[in-house]
Amino acid sequence: MKIKTNYHTHTTYCDGKDNPEQIISVALDKGFSILGFSGHTINPLAADWHISAKEIDSYVKEIKFLAQKYINQIEILCGFEVDYLPPFSIPHANTYENLAPDYLIGSVHYIVGDNGWFTVDGPVEEVSDGIKNLFRGNGKLAVQAYFSLQREMLLCGKFDIIGHIDVIRKRNPVLQFFDETEPWYRRELKETAKAIAKADVIVEINTGGLLRGAKDAYPSVDFLEMIHEQNIPIMVNSDAHLAQNLDMGFDFAYKRALEAGYKELVSLKSDGKKLCRHFHPLQDYIS
Repeated sequence: MKIKTNYHTHTTYCDGKDNPEQIISVALDKGFSILGFSGHTINPLAADWHISAKEIDSYVKEIKFLAQKYINQIEILCGFEVDYLPPFSIPHANTYENLAPDYLIGSVHYIVGDNGWFTVDGPVEEVSDGIKNLFRGNGKLAVQAYFSLQREMLLCGKFDIIGHIDVIRKRNPVLQFFDETEPWYRRELKETAKAIAKADVIVEINTGGLLRGAKDAYPSVDFLEMIHEQNIPIMVNSDAHLAQNLDMGFDFAYKRALEAGYKELVSLKSDGKKLCRHFHPLQDYIS
């Protein structure tokens, strides 16, 4: 059965532009069956685009209140997008147990080195300076460090969904700091796909890049095919920071999945006690 879902949603609690109830209202208009909120966190730390430590309890309380308020109209889930920033932040269910989230997304946004740090999907100048300062301008080393962090996170974390798995590509069209066709890069992808399979997490096709002017989603076509070869389940998420963008790029992503060989999408739905995976024929989503 076709159901419309999104598990990667940001609100005014972090760097989103709309509050949770505004987003739910739009989700209802767009026919969503399940909406998951995934506020950025590196709890107990925080950057300016994360939920602050003093507001994290309020975030959970509000999302769970709204889940009950709209229980007969839509399933609302409370989650976090947790940054992998060792040793301070690791996306692990045990760390967030006291907050009782429904699910966690594990993501790598930061590369940290002896000479500083940078966000891999930050502004062009930040990424350029980060590669220059941390890796002496060697883009290959920066990309290898990024995927090494992904595999570390998969090994030591405990989470449900891995976020925008190859977002390191975001600034490559402008900076051209690596070639996606090189054998070394494809080896990084293959090793990461194997690590995802071993960790048994879900890969999202993240349409956020399309929302912000990119011409592609994450992961790339080649990477998604490798992920499919490992029999890894996938879902489509928008990484929405505006309510109106909740389903932006979904048709593109459905077709991308079909082209990669997928026949099913996975959803996370509560059975009353815990979230369970449910599989839906991909063909039902293709118009």
